[in-house]
Amino acid sequence: MTPVPDTLETAIAQAKVATQAALAAGCDRLQVELLLPEITLQAQVLAREFAEIFADYGSGLKILFTDAGAAALARRDWGEVPFQISDLGSPRMPVTNKINEQDRAFLLVSPTAVEVEQVEKLCNLAGERPVLLLIPQLENVAIVGVGLAARQLRERFINTLDSCYYFRPLEGAAVLRAYPSPWQVWLERESGYELIAQEPQKPLGDKLELLISGASQAEASQGTAPRKKGLLSGLQQFLRALSQ
Repeated sequence: MTPVPDTLETAIAQAKVATQAALAAGCDRLQVELLLPEITLQAQVLAREFAEIFADYGSGLKILFTDAGAAALARRDWGEVPFQISDLGSPRMPVTNKINEQDRAFLLVSPTAVEVEQVEKLCNLAGERPVLLLIPQLENVAIVGVGLAARQLRERFINTLDSCYYFRPLEGAAVLRAYPSPWQVWLERESGYELIAQEPQKPLGDKLELLISGASQAEASQGTAPRKKGLLSGLQQFLRALSQ
């Protein structure tokens, strides 16, 4: 069982292990979701970490940033590397220009709902070649809308992505998934984290709230020691240190 990480460094290590396990199992549309404050500011650092997973692919790995500026910055900071660095290009540029037969795997860095159409096309063109979406933000309601259009996008594409690693710290709780484990909900106690639920699908909205509130009420009725605070603030502190 994967424990709740207490630093970003631990979360990254867990995510890399889970990603490798999913790739070994033949999964080819993956996403790593770290729902942490300011995490997108560390996208370039994270991309370099996850490139190590694809070391055997050599120049067959293509890392794609959302824009040419971010790709140029990575080239400058990383220097000579064995893989390719590029960008998704503008919506007017065909995605076919960004993929060729020599490409063996794709790492997409922090794609957003603005690029969701390009990301979907690239995944379709990739076929069975692995695609990893690193800290994606594809479901911005203000951009993709609500109702039928959003539901079709979810059913057609977003639901085909497998969250090989997902970590979302909450106030006094956390949601964690590390492939191949199910989705887990943890409650923070004075002595550490306690697993309160395992779900086959991502617990969201009312269901997640009910799981946490039910466990919290049981805790209160049993007179359990108050939950400690500090996971989220500790992760924020680690992120600030990483960006300096």
